[in-house]
Amino acid sequence: QVQLVESGGGLVQAGGSLRLSCAVSRTLFSINAMGWYRQAPGKQRELVAAITTGGSMAYGDSVNGRFTISRDNAKNTVYLQMSSLKPDDTDVYYCNANRGPIGTMLVNGYWGQGTQVTVSS
Repeated sequence: QVQLVESGGGLVQAGGSLRLSCAVSRTLFSINAMGWYRQAPGKQRELVAAITTGGSMAYGDSVNGRFTISRDNAKNTVYLQMSSLKPDDTDVYYCNANRGPIGTMLVNGYWGQGTQVTVSS
């Protein structure tokens, strides 16, 4: 069974920073794309950032320039450094791991349980 263990969410003031981590268990191998999506109540899940084994990256328009994604392939772990946080960034953030490309993560990827990020004004 695939396990994605997320950590790092919490409450932060606007303008602050948080770092999310997601470790993918060794039971899942041949992972290519790893990343983060977020979802607010009543809205669709949207891409925050993703990165492939080869280092290709994709960012959502609303976070580009403020968030940085990275990964440690040896540890099967992906990180999301979030800076200049805004109240609009308040959401549940979900880790995703996919054997295919970034473009198929939403449909085919494995999901973590989600971690709450709350940004106060």
